[in-house]
Amino acid sequence: MRDFVLPESQRRTLDELTDDLDLHAGDGRAKRSAFWIMLTLSACIASAGVIGDSTATVIGAMIVAPLSTPIMGVALGVAKRRRTGSLRYVVGGALWVILLGVLFSLLLPDTFQLATNSQISGRTSPGLPDLVAAVATGLAGAIAYSRRDVATVLPGVAIAISLVPPLAVVGVCLGEGAFTFAAGALLLFVSNLLALVLAGTIVYAALRYSERREDGEPASLRRAYLAIGGLFAVVAVPLVANTVATALLSSWGVTVRDATEDWLADVPGATVTDVTHEFVDYTVDVRVAGGELPPAQDLLDSLEGRVPNGVLVTVRTTVGSTLEVGAVGG
Repeated sequence: MRDFVLPESQRRTLDELTDDLDLHAGDGRAKRSAFWIMLTLSACIASAGVIGDSTATVIGAMIVAPLSTPIMGVALGVAKRRRTGSLRYVVGGALWVILLGVLFSLLLPDTFQLATNSQISGRTSPGLPDLVAAVATGLAGAIAYSRRDVATVLPGVAIAISLVPPLAVVGVCLGEGAFTFAAGALLLFVSNLLALVLAGTIVYAALRYSERREDGEPASLRRAYLAIGGLFAVVAVPLVANTVATALLSSWGVTVRDATEDWLADVPGATVTDVTHEFVDYTVDVRVAGGELPPAQDLLDSLEGRVPNGVLVTVRTTVGSTLEVGAVGG
């Protein structure tokens, strides 16, 4: 399998990988200078894109961002069982991007809403699919660095893995005092970081880049795998929980829509146009041509047993009236 995924004829040497991924190897001063310059520019682009809710701008920040280099350097260091100093640049770079995000949030005009900004909402509630995508992207990145013939896929890897944008979201949300959103974006970054390190370590260990024991055999990476795998599992728990919660809330939303449509069946021209929720508070938008709505208790009775007790339902009509239906089971 190793020879199929990483053919020896296209396999890069350890010295080549080290020169690419270690910011202290070769002309280290120039590498570190380029790293900080490009990271700063990427953070500025990402912060502006997040605040302006511009997908194209955020994608540009992903391509410019050099943060994957020291992250893969961490993976290579784990595989080699040798400290490379890459972790310092990952942590320092992440804190720098967050700080710039805070500054952008404080200095730019406050003309955006966190909850309705797609660049923010899409990065503050990570789930299991994000983790799966991060692992696959990490494998793609590690393989691309390791093979001479697929290096052209690295820009795609940079776009697929979300590193700088979630950190910019952390900074922007901290600047706005939205600590829950900031925590969600930070969780996304940490999960992507660990996925990259784990995937990279597996690939580089498969290439036998680990140091040798006295008998000439590769040193065991069992402890490294256990440590990274343990952190990975810890991160996966809230992601799985969030995925389950999102699925349940979506399912309850469908139930509320179906129940409301049945409730409005005898009202001429009444249709449900949208169902939104804030945690377990559901708001149903209804288009009505006229006439009175049925008793609110009928809707609550139809929902009892289909959604948990305590779910709040509000019906909002196009004529400007709002019917506070109440809590199911209340």
